[in-house]
Amino acid sequence: MSVSKISKQRKILVIKLSGSVFNFKTTSKSLKEYAKVLLDIQARVQPVIVSGGGIIARHYVNLARSLGADESSLDEMGIEISRLNAKLLSAALGDSVYPVIPSNLEEISIACQSDKIVVSGGLHPGQSTNATAALICEKIKADRFLNATDVEGIYDSDPNKNPRAKMFKEITIKKCLDLLNTESTQAGNYDLMDIVALKVIERSKIPTWVIKSDPKIIRNLILKNSKTGTRISI
Repeated sequence: MSVSKISKQRKILVIKLSGSVFNFKTTSKSLKEYAKVLLDIQARVQPVIVSGGGIIARHYVNLARSLGADESSLDEMGIEISRLNAKLLSAALGDSVYPVIPSNLEEISIACQSDKIVVSGGLHPGQSTNATAALICEKIKADRFLNATDVEGIYDSDPNKNPRAKMFKEITIKKCLDLLNTESTQAGNYDLMDIVALKVIERSKIPTWVIKSDPKIIRNLILKNSKTGTRISI
C-alpha cells in the first residue's frame, strides 16, 4: 500500500513533540498520557511523531562541547538522544506502534504503510527535529504538521524573557523568517521553527500549527478542531 493510498483513507498527521516532554523528571504516567492521546486520535488520523531531544540532549551537547567536540559530532549526539526519547514513547504505545525507530526518510515512508503509529527522532546532522518533521511531512505528503512546543505558540519575542510578548494567532513564513534572523544555529539551540523547517513548509505548502505540548490541547485540536496556538500561513 502506498503512502498516497493511506492518506486517502486516513489523514496523516505529523507531530513534532517538544523535547521538554522528555527530561530528568519524566515519569511513566506523563508518557502514558501522551500515548493515550495518540491512541485516541489514531482512528481519525495516522500519527507520525518526531521526538525532540530536550534538556537531556542539551546537557550532553553542552558537556561534549566543553570537552572540545565538533558541531557535527554534537548534532549526532543530539540525534541519538532524540531517538532514545522516541523509544521511550514507543514503549508506552505498545502494540500500536511501528516496532522500529526509522533512521531516514525512506524508512519513515515504509513505516507509514504499516498503518501503525510511527515514532521517530532526529535523522540528519545539521537539522533540528523541527526541520526533520517538516521534511517527513513533505516525504509522506502529510495533511497537517503540528509543532508541539513548551510555549503556547509563536510570539514576537521570547515569552520566557518578556512578559509582554505578543502571541500571533496566525503568522506568515516571511514574518517567521524575520524573527529568526538573529537566532543561533549551534547544536541544541534551535528555536520553535528554524529556517530549514520554514523553507520546507513554504515550498510544499504544508498546513502548520505551533501549539503547546499538552495532551489535552493536542486531543482537542485534532478531535474537536479547537482554535489554539499559532497557524503558519503559506
